[in-house]
Amino acid sequence: MKMIARSTGKKKQAKAAGSEKNTVLSLAKGFRILEAFTAQEPELTMAEVARRAGVDNATAFRFLNTLVDIGYVERVGETRNFRLALKVLDLGFNAIARSDLRSSARPILRTLVGKINEAASIGVLDGADIIYVERIQAGLARLGVDIRIGSRVPAYSSAVGHAILAWLPHADQVSILKSQPRKQLTATTLTDLDTLVARLEQVKRRGYAISDQETVTGLYVLAAPVLDTDGIPLAGLSVAAPAFQTSLADFEATGAEPVMHAAQALSRALQSSGAFTHQHQAN
Repeated sequence: MKMIARSTGKKKQAKAAGSEKNTVLSLAKGFRILEAFTAQEPELTMAEVARRAGVDNATAFRFLNTLVDIGYVERVGETRNFRLALKVLDLGFNAIARSDLRSSARPILRTLVGKINEAASIGVLDGADIIYVERIQAGLARLGVDIRIGSRVPAYSSAVGHAILAWLPHADQVSILKSQPRKQLTATTLTDLDTLVARLEQVKRRGYAISDQETVTGLYVLAAPVLDTDGIPLAGLSVAAPAFQTSLADFEATGAEPVMHAAQALSRALQSSGAFTHQHQAN
């Protein structure tokens, strides 16, 4: 038994060594430096970056100076702070621009924004999160909602996330839902795995997802999937309305059909262009 254990251990070590040979660790550190900056804290000192990225101060200093030199990070005036430069946007927009998704979605989203629906959005699954790739917004500022292109929300708590997950295989649903902590974001957020899986079954049966303030207090959201020709979800299309402006029942009654029809129209547009391919990643 000891010989088998030693052999297994050696195989694991060899596999790890092989993986390290194919990994540029310094590049990974560089991206951890970039990921230290957030929308909530866009400006950080070198020591703060080091702590968030899990590196020492000297390493953070070298990486930050390199990123400044190549244009991805900039110094903030005469302060000791750094922030991401606009050049970083090129990476995100180049990824989004791999398809006709945004250009096809814009006119459809505009038709959904009105007196009740104050925002309409397109989100795609990225790991266990939804990332917004297009958004038309006419209000919601009074609710303190700051969702823009590039914003992320957890898939488990969002209507867009449910609309996408519901059309994935069960094993993928479970894997994605398990891949991050499911925190209680509001009083109505569902976090139990079995309850969420049951919700996804319900979403697929009726063709759309509805969120009763599960990610943001005071906000109702309806979402439907954008599907490829094989029925695989490419994205989710949603509308949002303030809870004080309507009841959940009225919001669902008036919004479900338009959202599903809009998602189907976008699905047909993307299928005919053939420009957008299904991608999702379970962490």
